[in-house]
Formats: sequence, C-alpha cells, structure tokens
Amino acid sequence: MYSLPETKYLNVKLMFQDEAGFGRINKPKYCWAPAGVRPTVPCLHVREYRYAYGAIEPITGDSFFAMLPYSDSACMKVFLEKLSEEYPDDLILLVCDRAPWHTTSKLDVPDNIRLHFLPPSTPEMNPIEQVWKDIRTRGFGNQMFTTLDKVVQRLEETVQSLSKADIRSISLRSYMNQCF
Repeated sequence: MYSLPETKYLNVKLMFQDEAGFGRINKPKYCWAPAGVRPTVPCLHVREYRYAYGAIEPITGDSFFAMLPYSDSACMKVFLEKLSEEYPDDLILLVCDRAPWHTTSKLDVPDNIRLHFLPPSTPEMNPIEQVWKDIRTRGFGNQMFTTLDKVVQRLEETVQSLSKADIRSISLRSYMNQCF
C-alpha cells in the first residue's frame, strides 16, 4: 500500500490536467433537420486560437480552468501558479500528458503541486479529454464566430456552466472510484 509522506497540506487532490485549443475554425457536426431538408451549416477557416488549460478532480468534481493565448511553457507556468493559488492548502497530484511544455526543466512547479505523467500516446487515460469533448458539444457545435473574443466569451460561458456533478458524470470512471 502506498502512503503519502507527512505534509503541511490539509488535503490531497488527484487532478488531471490538459489544454485544448478553441478557435474560429469550425467543423460541421451532425444535426437534426426535418425529413427531406439538408441542413446548411456556415463554415469558417480563420486560424485564430485561444487555449483552455484545465485541471479536474473526477472524484469530487472540483475543477479549475484558465484561458491563455498559447500552448507553451510560459502559459503552463501561469496556469500552475493560478492553480496553486486556487488551492493553497492542498497538495495537488497533477496527472499530465507528456507535452514538451509539461516536461521541460524550465518549468517552475509550485511547492504544493507534484506532476505525474501518463504513458506516451494515451489520451484515453486522461479523463479531462472527455470534458473538452463535452465543452465542444455544448458550446461550439455548428457555430461560427466573427471574432476571437466571441470564441473566448463562449468558452468561458460553457466552462462556467459545468457543475461539479457535470464534471463527475463526464470524467469519473469506475476504476477511479475503486482505487481512490
């Protein structure tokens, strides 16, 4: 049985982290239409993006999200700092994929965060991937945005609409319940 060493932190949080790009390029999705009617969905191919960084705890439904301009080491550092500030009394075991900005030696990790890495090429092991999928379905299906600010606004609204129960429902797997 693995046990954690004595720490000054009140709680231990097991969180899963990832980032996802949201932009003005849209991909048409299946949708309902009356019989005999072929729906028309506008399509836009402008390459402007913002990145949602997120960390979720599937057991409790706790989550933390930040919208940042890039997917790189500098933005990952900002995200970790903000996550640390959000949970200052907790030790956060943060499970990440092996993106270069997660594994670089240049990344300053706050004292209350410990990074743990998934095996290479296993996005299906990261439950936050399902949260991204849900966010895309809820807020971005067959939508066209005239500005990047409107993309960010919709992203923030959609993320804020997710309750703890939603996060648990989307991300919790039976093996997690059994293990933790």
